Amino acid sequence: MEKRILGIILSLLGVVGLIYAGMSFMNGGEGTRNIKAIIFSGVIGAIFFFAGIGLIRNTKDKAT
Repeated sequence: MEKRILGIILSLLGVVGLIYAGMSFMNGGEGTRNIKAIIFSGVIGAIFFFAGIGLIRNTKDKAT
Protein backbone atom coordinates (compact mmCIF):
# COMPACT_ATOMS: atom_id res chain seq x y z
CA MET A 1 0.00 0.00 0.00
CA GLU A 2 2.90 2.38 0.71
CA LYS A 3 4.25 1.99 -2.82
CA ARG A 4 0.84 2.76 -4.26
CA ILE A 5 0.57 5.94 -2.17
CA LEU A 6 4.09 6.96 -3.23
CA GLY A 7 3.07 6.32 -6.84
CA ILE A 8 0.05 8.58 -6.47
CA ILE A 9 2.19 11.34 -4.95
CA LEU A 10 4.78 11.04 -7.71
CA SER A 11 2.07 11.10 -10.36
CA LEU A 12 0.54 14.24 -8.89
CA LEU A 13 3.93 15.95 -8.71
CA GLY A 14 4.53 14.97 -12.31
CA VAL A 15 1.21 16.43 -13.42
CA VAL A 16 2.00 19.67 -11.60
CA GLY A 17 5.41 19.86 -13.29
CA LEU A 18 3.91 19.21 -16.72
CA ILE A 19 1.19 21.81 -16.17
CA TYR A 20 3.82 24.34 -15.06
CA ALA A 21 5.87 23.64 -18.19
CA GLY A 22 2.79 24.03 -20.36
CA MET A 23 1.79 27.29 -18.71
CA SER A 24 5.31 28.67 -19.05
CA PHE A 25 5.38 27.64 -22.69
CA MET A 26 2.03 29.25 -23.46
CA ASN A 27 2.88 32.50 -21.65
CA GLY A 28 5.93 32.90 -23.82
CA GLY A 29 8.81 34.97 -22.64
CA GLU A 30 12.16 35.41 -24.20
CA GLY A 31 15.64 34.34 -23.34
CA THR A 32 17.43 31.11 -22.70
CA ARG A 33 16.56 31.16 -19.02
CA ASN A 34 12.85 30.63 -19.72
CA ILE A 35 13.56 27.87 -22.25
CA LYS A 36 15.76 26.06 -19.74
CA ALA A 37 13.04 26.31 -17.07
CA ILE A 38 10.43 24.93 -19.47
CA ILE A 39 12.61 22.01 -20.52
CA PHE A 40 13.71 21.25 -16.95
CA SER A 41 10.21 21.29 -15.47
CA GLY A 42 8.82 19.29 -18.40
CA VAL A 43 11.45 16.56 -18.16
CA ILE A 44 11.27 16.30 -14.37
CA GLY A 45 7.47 16.29 -14.52
CA ALA A 46 7.47 13.52 -17.13
CA ILE A 47 9.93 11.42 -15.11
CA PHE A 48 7.85 11.79 -11.93
CA PHE A 49 4.61 11.09 -13.76
CA PHE A 50 5.78 7.91 -15.48
CA ALA A 51 7.59 6.66 -12.36
CA GLY A 52 4.40 7.13 -10.34
CA ILE A 53 2.24 5.39 -12.93
CA GLY A 54 4.73 2.53 -13.05
CA LEU A 55 4.60 2.13 -9.26
CA ILE A 56 0.81 2.12 -9.28
CA ARG A 57 0.57 -0.44 -12.07
CA ASN A 58 3.24 -2.82 -10.76
CA THR A 59 2.20 -2.87 -7.10
CA LYS A 60 0.11 -5.85 -6.07
CA ASP A 61 -2.18 -5.42 -3.08
CA LYS A 62 -2.16 -8.26 -0.59
CA ALA A 63 -5.13 -9.03 1.62
CA THR A 64 -4.05 -9.14 5.26
